[in-house]
Amino acid sequence: MSQKSEGVTRRQFVGVAGATVVASASSTGATGFPAIVPASVLGANSPGNRINVGAIGNGRISRGHDLPGLWKHDSARIMAACDLDSARVAEARTLINGYYSKKTGKPYEGVTTYTDYQELLANRDVDAVVISTPDHWHAIIAIRAVQAGKDVYLQKPASLTIAEGRALSDAVHHSGRIFQIGSQQRSSPQFRYAAELVRNGRIGQLKTVEVGLPGDPSGDDEPVMPVPKNLNYDMWLGSTPVVPYTEKRVHPQSGFDRPGWLRCEQFGAGMITGWGAHHIDSAHWGMDTEFTGPIEVWGSAEFPKKGLWDVHGPFRTEAVYANGVHMIVSGDFPNGIKFIGTEGWIFVSRGNETVTASDPVSKLKDAQALSSSDPKIITSVIGPNEIHLYESKDHHGNWLECVRSRQQPIAPVEVAHRACSACLIHHMAMKAKRKLHWDPQKERFKNDDEANALLSRPQRPPYVLP
Repeated sequence: MSQKSEGVTRRQFVGVAGATVVASASSTGATGFPAIVPASVLGANSPGNRINVGAIGNGRISRGHDLPGLWKHDSARIMAACDLDSARVAEARTLINGYYSKKTGKPYEGVTTYTDYQELLANRDVDAVVISTPDHWHAIIAIRAVQAGKDVYLQKPASLTIAEGRALSDAVHHSGRIFQIGSQQRSSPQFRYAAELVRNGRIGQLKTVEVGLPGDPSGDDEPVMPVPKNLNYDMWLGSTPVVPYTEKRVHPQSGFDRPGWLRCEQFGAGMITGWGAHHIDSAHWGMDTEFTGPIEVWGSAEFPKKGLWDVHGPFRTEAVYANGVHMIVSGDFPNGIKFIGTEGWIFVSRGNETVTASDPVSKLKDAQALSSSDPKIITSVIGPNEIHLYESKDHHGNWLECVRSRQQPIAPVEVAHRACSACLIHHMAMKAKRKLHWDPQKERFKNDDEANALLSRPQRPPYVLP
């Protein structure tokens, strides 16, 4: 049967899932389900009990996703903003103050601004931070934040390299702080329900997972430009090598369209980590491989032969896990995840939902969020004695709840690291053009010094891992 004929839209699915699939603390098989303390006990939204949040990185994803995801919750107050582009942090202050002014109906000037994240972390009034910076800064700032006693919401992917990701996970566990990765598909009901159906055997034994994920287009050569006075470009480059400034290497100086750094390997791996961190994490959820990784990976990709932008274009990579499941990742598949078993298949996606208006990921023509080979698969009810996965209805809200309860959120740091690691291994396979053999326990390639050399990158002082 076609995916279209057996599909439901995301909006339709929310209603179905709400009526038929309710995970509770008593029935879930997952550990760390958040115990929510009643507001009547804590006085949850009184000023003294609000979570004071600092926003580090004030660009596109912050303004369009993270700030709105947080400020709608009365349990939190965004009281600090930081960006090493002084124009952007000034706009963030105006945006946040304006929101609270409108919400309260009275003038509001409660946001303190910084151009150095370490100064924000030194503010003892800040309880937690949301980090929405370019990828090459993710792990370093997050580690500094938990060491400073802050709880962390970090945009995906977790790290630029596998070594950084391991350092991040270790630092979070050592600190005892609450960490959530911005893998918000875990808080969308169709992704959780698809994973539950797969793990409860509705499609028989899982054999193959197809992940639909496009590449990025190439670009032109760009002229060297003077560094804008409002940008601390040396700090923006961070741990990566010094290269000449050009606007399309960094972010727009006017507006908040998709920044060029997303297409530069110096700062990230491209769509394999950009959206792959979402989809491979969701695949791991259904595969029950959240705390491990593949054992073999191979594939190929097209890379630009000229121009500033050098991340991968069209590609196909494949992996095998210890449980025998075969994963294939390619832009030749529809954007989403298809679980194929011995007794049918399930396809899950965001439908027509994207992160921001400028996101290049193609939308599905029929906007479906969940479909299957047999409609009975996606209308079945998960019984009380079956596997129930952690349920969150709001990703930022789940983090805030866990900051208060001190329970683990739905997307904790080791899960984040393992999803990111898998993406990075797929990227390494694109470059190697040969099969790589990975040891998920040791987090090293087997008998492959050339591949192991890619687990970390040289870091430029003083912007190095703590």
